Amino acid sequence: MLRKDLLRVSRAGGGYRPSFVDGERRPLAASVLETFEANVGEPRHVVTDALDALEAEADDFKLVRGLAALVERECVFETRATVPPPRVRRAAFEAAAAVGVVDEDDRERAIARAAEGLGVDPDVVDADLYADRERNEILVDADVRWDPETLVDQYNLSLAQTALFDATEVRVRSVDPKRLVSAVKRLRLMYELRRAADGRELVVTGPDALFRRTRRYGTAFARLLRTVAGAAEWRLEATIDDRGTERTMTLTDADVTVPGVDPVAEPAFDSGVEADFAGRFRALDLDWSLTREPEPLATGSRVMIPDFAFEYDHADFRLYFEVMGFWTPEYVETKLDQLAGVEDVDLLVAVDESLGVGDEIAARDHRVITYAGTVRVKPVVDVLREYETDLVADAAETLPEAFAPDEDVIELAELATRHGVSETAVEDGPFPDHDLVGRTLIRPAVLERLRAAIDDGMSLSAATERLAAHGVDDASATLSALGYRVEWEGLGGGTVRRKE
Repeated sequence: MLRKDLLRVSRAGGGYRPSFVDGERRPLAASVLETFEANVGEPRHVVTDALDALEAEADDFKLVRGLAALVERECVFETRATVPPPRVRRAAFEAAAAVGVVDEDDRERAIARAAEGLGVDPDVVDADLYADRERNEILVDADVRWDPETLVDQYNLSLAQTALFDATEVRVRSVDPKRLVSAVKRLRLMYELRRAADGRELVVTGPDALFRRTRRYGTAFARLLRTVAGAAEWRLEATIDDRGTERTMTLTDADVTVPGVDPVAEPAFDSGVEADFAGRFRALDLDWSLTREPEPLATGSRVMIPDFAFEYDHADFRLYFEVMGFWTPEYVETKLDQLAGVEDVDLLVAVDESLGVGDEIAARDHRVITYAGTVRVKPVVDVLREYETDLVADAAETLPEAFAPDEDVIELAELATRHGVSETAVEDGPFPDHDLVGRTLIRPAVLERLRAAIDDGMSLSAATERLAAHGVDDASATLSALGYRVEWEGLGGGTVRRKE
């Protein structure tokens, strides 16, 4: 998006149309890019002066400023100082108070006194005094993602996003509705699908009917446009609150495209509750993969995209997970209707206990846990363990009575993957042709060869190399099985010693 003061729109005929630019503006875009590239190593105020000169030559200063704003966000500015500026200022102000500065000579004496206290030259104090002010930051990198053509594309996209900031309702038809609904869900916008003569129209509404408009909603509408514009064919109509006057803005795939560069990554979570849960769950490293925003589930005339899906790593099983917090009574009622329409899937719902609807959801045959503030991981893991017990039992029925892989050496994890089960399902064997050493299956003949290859007093690195030559990666468990221990010698490495 651009700042609101850089928005360029036409209101001809009572409409609301962003003033998009075309290929004729590529030379101007090139000049903006060159201005930044030519001033790498210069303070920000020098870059600003160069852009001011470019504005004076152009016929539309807002366009120059808009292009420059986009490029500047991609650039890197740094504070460069010999001594941290806050420390320099403290020393300089203390020296000035002692000297009593009233003229330039007094200032120089104060600078010299501060420099002496800091152990640097007076020129360093003078240069570092305000080096951390924005205007004095140094442009150190102007290697941006765009060339002139893609910068123009990005400008048009950003201009339309800024116009959407004041939207109260957005209506979209797209050839990629699944991706669009997923984005709406992620952005926590209120929506509904309406049937139209030529398909379905997604209607996304702002909060005006329930709350006063917030900046978060304007930003969400703008982010939504990037997803809309990523489709091959689309049409968007938005109702715009233009300083109290309601206007309609219409956009299509002919107006806005997503530049052919990777976008800056957007936050994966709109809800802190969900982000917190995901981070803590993934840190457990369970046999379950957590998928953000799985495919939509049909709920009658609407669709529902659960917040997460847990996928078991060793079987074709998925448990959907919805985090239901408080928004509005209308939202809660809509969510309950959605849950009532979800069938033939396994669904776990975490409900904010303040809603008091846990029993109502359970009556719809869904698993329910309640939370206050944050979603606790343990109740969720307990539910997953129940499913996992059944899945392991089902998998055990398909396993052979004994495991006899052809390899001389094979890790237990690889054997489990080969049979499509967890390590827990295979770790008890039996293994008639192998010994289980740590988490690795090794034929006895290989162990005998390793026993002959390892010598008492050998360095750990040399022993590890010999084990690896036989396909064994777990040196610790294997050396122990062969009757050796490792004697560590500080940071210098280890020596293999026979156990007494």
